[in-house]
Amino acid sequence: MTELRIAIVGFGKIARDQHVDAIAAVSGATLTAVASRNASLPELPHFATIEELLEQGPPIDAISLCTPPQVRRTQAAAALAAGKHLMLEKPPGATLVELDPLIAMAAEAKCTLFATWHSRHAPAVEPARQWLKARRIKSVHISWKEDVRVWHPGQRWIWEPGGLGVFDPGINALSVLTRILPKPVFVTAAELAFPANCQAPIAANLTLADISGLPVTAEFDFRQTGPQSWDIVVETDQGRMTLSSGGARMAVDGEVLAEAPDEEYRGLYRRFVELAASGASDVDLIPLRLVADAFMLGRRTIVEPFVD
Repeated sequence: MTELRIAIVGFGKIARDQHVDAIAAVSGATLTAVASRNASLPELPHFATIEELLEQGPPIDAISLCTPPQVRRTQAAAALAAGKHLMLEKPPGATLVELDPLIAMAAEAKCTLFATWHSRHAPAVEPARQWLKARRIKSVHISWKEDVRVWHPGQRWIWEPGGLGVFDPGINALSVLTRILPKPVFVTAAELAFPANCQAPIAANLTLADISGLPVTAEFDFRQTGPQSWDIVVETDQGRMTLSSGGARMAVDGEVLAEAPDEEYRGLYRRFVELAASGASDVDLIPLRLVADAFMLGRRTIVEPFVD
């Protein structure tokens, strides 16, 4: 395969803001069509549904699925049944168990299934992982706070069951955390704040640990105004390492050691092209498992209703 012909299914804000430009910038990838009920690109074939795309669309090799997680399972199954390589925007699904049949389908069809975690491709994440390998880690604190009205305007699905609420961005922090730490972590306690009119939390505080007892805490909040924070602070025996701006910048005791422009989604598509060339899959469900455990262990409180 010399060029991976990709169709985007679900053309909301993230697809328009990130996926289109990333595909255009990656060698070996071409955006061929769009399937969405509400949006299109003038220069590309457009279809209302994935079924129309598969039945009536131009030849494609792969689908990038950017619809809300609550509806992804049936769409993903349709793509794999048609023999298409498949990229899943994060989170990969609304539940954990629904992904097992998709993994099996991909293996049987010899198609790629790629469950993406775009924040792991932020430029300072790998330097942070390498730096931490040689240090003794004492504690970790995550502060992931943003204004939902800025980053998710009008996205009502995020407040419904399976939409994850504040864990939609919070899972990005967990994907970075589980990449940079040398040992697996697990949730030990959680506090979840639910708006009175929503089925998903607007804020969450988590306590986590690894098998040796490393203390890890996380604060997620959708109510942040003013400066936004996407930071992970790691105290070590050789200084404080801070990953900021979602992983774009790494500093140790205030000295910047890694910083580069955002290329997260380009990294995803480079990886997708690489996987599809061999038919291999990449499905890491650990960040989603941590979120599921937070829901299972979480002590719930009701807060004021959310009005978009």
